[in-house]
Amino acid sequence: MLLRINPDKPNYDEIAQVVACLRDGGVVIYPTDTVYGIGCDINKQRAVERVCKIKGIDSEKANFSFICSDLSHLADFTKPIDTATYKVMKKALPGPFTFILDANNNVPKLFKSKKKTVGIRIPNNKICLEIVNQLGNPIMSTSVHDDDEIIEYTTDPELIYEKYSDLVDIVIAGGYGNNEASTIVDCTEGEFSILRQGLGQLDNFI
Repeated sequence: MLLRINPDKPNYDEIAQVVACLRDGGVVIYPTDTVYGIGCDINKQRAVERVCKIKGIDSEKANFSFICSDLSHLADFTKPIDTATYKVMKKALPGPFTFILDANNNVPKLFKSKKKTVGIRIPNNKICLEIVNQLGNPIMSTSVHDDDEIIEYTTDPELIYEKYSDLVDIVIAGGYGNNEASTIVDCTEGEFSILRQGLGQLDNFI
């Protein structure tokens, strides 16, 4: 289904509808502060496998991000991080960044893999932050790519719905998305290494 949600004032009941779907093992497409994402509850293994199938990737090799509502979930999934990294993350988030951190033992158990790292996202988008708040735990996320060689990301939720309506349970129409993804920052070597320059400018926060 296509579910329209006001990006400035998300309706509680509409968010609750999405959360109920996620808790039931559903897969949803939702807006972020960058591109639209495909996601599910990180605790629903079959839903994770569905997302992998949609993207045509192996769950053991996939690099997914966790969408969090704040930094309070960090200790649940990552090894302790140093103060300097935490301070930069606190300044940069919510924002268009994915921070790659060392995963603790919970992450491999969730994905039945040998994952050593995890990407953490806190998008500056009221819809997905409200979803995570109501759900009570992060959602697993991967970007919605376009098949067009020139347009890498589809920005129109109506077009996303046309393509994915038979593959996912809900497509949220929350305004046009960006066509530039998040900046990926690797923090696992004790310094900040930009793996992909996207919408976010990390220099503004260091």
